[in-house]
Amino acid sequence: MAATAVQHLSGHEAVAARYHDVDPVYAETRDLRLLGFMFFLISDCILFSSFIFAYIYLRVSAPTWPPIVDGHQLPWFDTSFAALNSIVLFGSGVTMHFALENWKQLNKQKFYRWLIATIVLGIGFLLGQAHEYSVVGISWAGSTMGASFFTLTGMHGFHVFIGVCYLIILGIQVSRGVYTDSKYFGLTAGTLYWHFVDVIWVALFSLFYLW
Repeated sequence: MAATAVQHLSGHEAVAARYHDVDPVYAETRDLRLLGFMFFLISDCILFSSFIFAYIYLRVSAPTWPPIVDGHQLPWFDTSFAALNSIVLFGSGVTMHFALENWKQLNKQKFYRWLIATIVLGIGFLLGQAHEYSVVGISWAGSTMGASFFTLTGMHGFHVFIGVCYLIILGIQVSRGVYTDSKYFGLTAGTLYWHFVDVIWVALFSLFYLW
């Protein structure tokens, strides 16, 4: 579709028109990359699921939970602090959504603001998790509870760290003109990845702090 025709459209119609107004080669490779990225996320879901089911098995098999170590029952995790830290992470999912939507609407200034907000909130979540590790009162090697907690939340935290690095790279790429109003698969992939770490945290928060 010609650019002049796209200008007469508004809202989602204009976004859809720009999305499809690309050369056939790019359209095909974009679909293939999206499929490959979805397979990557599915494989990551399988990885987390394996550890989660192992934790569930260990927990339901234990005579008491939290388990008793050296004659003392381990403490429960701090649900209040974890809930606050979760709000920070979930808020970053909202800001990332608005970042992508503003890019689609060709508002680069707001895109940068929402992207930076996402990065800051992601770093805030990691700092909160580091603080929790320092005061949690259990160790990795001391019990199945500690091993499960540090393995799963640490693996998730590593994904968040990678996500923060990814978003920073996306910001640099945008400043260098890598993406256009119709070719922005990297931004879409970054948004999908960030929502993925949000969804995984819902499962982990439910397991460790609400169950």
